Amino acid sequence: MHVFPTPEIWLPHRVSYGETDTMGVLYYAEYLHLFERARNAYIRQCGMSYADVEKKGIILPVREAQCRYRAPARYDDLVQVRAAISEWGRASLRFVYEIWDEDKTRLLAEGMTQHALVNPQGRPVPVPDWFRQLCVKSDD
Repeated sequence: MHVFPTPEIWLPHRVSYGETDTMGVLYYAEYLHLFERARNAYIRQCGMSYADVEKKGIILPVREAQCRYRAPARYDDLVQVRAAISEWGRASLRFVYEIWDEDKTRLLAEGMTQHALVNPQGRPVPVPDWFRQLCVKSDD
C-alpha cells in the first residue's frame, strides 16, 4: 500500500441522479468534478479560498489530469474524496486524489491533476512562499 501525502482532506459527496449515466453509475467525467471540489476544499482548509488565492495573483490551470476507475459509484451513494498535494515544482504543483466508498473500505477511483502557477496574464510564476507555507503546514 502506498503512503498518501499529508496534510490531506476528506470530502464527503452524495452522488446525485444528474451525475449518473443511464445505468445509475457515476458518469466518468464527474470524477474530475469531484477532484475539483476536493481541491477547492483542500485550499480552503489550508486557510484561504481559491478566490482569495486568485485575488493575490495566482491562478492554477490544470495542465494534465488522470483518473483510474476501479469500481463504480452509483446514484445516492455517499463517497469520500481524499485530496492532497503530492509534489511541488518551481512553478507547478500536483494534487492526488482517491475516491472511496462511504466507510472508506473500497477504493473506487484514484487520480491526479498537474497545475501550472500563472499570473492573471497567463505567464508562469514561481510558487510563492506564502502559498507553499499555507498548503504544507501540518495537522499537528
